[in-house]
Amino acid sequence: MRCPLDCTIAGTGLPHPGEQQFAALSISDMSVATRLSEWYIFAMAKLSEILRERGYVNQHSSETLEEITDGPKRTVYLGVDPTADSIHVGNLVVYMLLRHFADAGHKIILIVGGGTGLIGDPKPDVERPLLDMGEVQTRAAKLGKQAENLLGGTKLKIINNHDWLGNLELIPFLRDIGKYFTVNSLIKKDAISARLKSEDGISYTEFAYPLLQAYDFWHLFTNEKCDVQIGGSDQWGNIVAGVELIRRKEGKTAYALTVPIITDKATDKKFGKSEGNAIWLDAEKTSPFHFYQFWLNASDESVGDYLKLFTLLGDTEISAVMQMHGNDASKRHAQRLLAREVTKLVHGTEESQKAEEVSAVLFGDADVSSLEKAAIATLITAAPSYKVQVGDGIVEILVGSQLASSKREARQFLSEGAVTLGTQAVDEKKVLEDGDFIKKIALLRRGRRAVCVLTL
Repeated sequence: MRCPLDCTIAGTGLPHPGEQQFAALSISDMSVATRLSEWYIFAMAKLSEILRERGYVNQHSSETLEEITDGPKRTVYLGVDPTADSIHVGNLVVYMLLRHFADAGHKIILIVGGGTGLIGDPKPDVERPLLDMGEVQTRAAKLGKQAENLLGGTKLKIINNHDWLGNLELIPFLRDIGKYFTVNSLIKKDAISARLKSEDGISYTEFAYPLLQAYDFWHLFTNEKCDVQIGGSDQWGNIVAGVELIRRKEGKTAYALTVPIITDKATDKKFGKSEGNAIWLDAEKTSPFHFYQFWLNASDESVGDYLKLFTLLGDTEISAVMQMHGNDASKRHAQRLLAREVTKLVHGTEESQKAEEVSAVLFGDADVSSLEKAAIATLITAAPSYKVQVGDGIVEILVGSQLASSKREARQFLSEGAVTLGTQAVDEKKVLEDGDFIKKIALLRRGRRAVCVLTL
């Protein structure tokens, strides 16, 4: 099992330790020793205990979770259809479950649905648009690269199910596979049942989708010795269909395991969106800075759960930061750690550090002078910016930067002392000078949260 901790952050280049190595560490290395000791405990823990404690378990087809996780090393697969060309945070949790299986030494397969993506898993409300083959293959390639990154270097086998579904012949498929499914059982599935009650109904194309997903599991079982499929709770019926197909067709046992729906405890809304917009892992869709901000804005009620689900931090570190959070939630220690760790996992240490530094400048007490050139570029793109010249008046700048809707409103903000340039409050007589700028930028604030980057 690989150490889940980042040795660079721990401040050591030591190899993964055994108990004798702990005794050899000096007193000055105790912070390192604590992290390494925690890794040793983490490594010795049963996978079932880790998954339960961190909140990954919703349903499993075996009598006990231990039967799936703690016995022989298995081959585990996750199937994803390319309904988009990026993973979003709403389905990140299942990839984190996959990461824990990988770190425990299980073999991992990612099935990218180049075949099933041409059909579309039934939604409860509407038929999915059919995608052309070229778009499906492009999306599949991007999803595969993101998954490899999330698994942190684990050898991951990525397979496109179009490789076998694209060659199926209808008559043999209906005779050899279709006979194991009844219409009675298919119409009981939630999405299909809802669609049957709707005015538009459901096409046979989507109605047949569960057979294709079950066939995937059977194909992997017979060709890759894969005996565990994981997925979201909405996939339970489709996954169990594969378990049943293997049992009836092969007389052998395979397993299903699903993660729960993650909700924000503060709002009781499904986790994964910010102001109605999906938060993507693709940096071109959601910048690393805005990705960092999403996690930084996690509610006090949910941040502890998110640290367990979406980071690889150990229990000791999580408990320590949650104690600090309990002492003073306003300092947002837990949220900052969460944002740093998840951004690092998805975008790397450098992007995480830049996002944290820029956030500290925009919304904290850090100064622009602390930023390197790359972080300044991030700052300019992350916040609203406005091009100005030395000699411009502050009233006109407030209006032009949209921090005020009119000159009258601008003067009111200024008279109330609500406007700062850099770290200094300004009045309506203020005109820009060379000394107001650091590295050719200056921060203009109205209140605490409304900010604009002024550029020369």
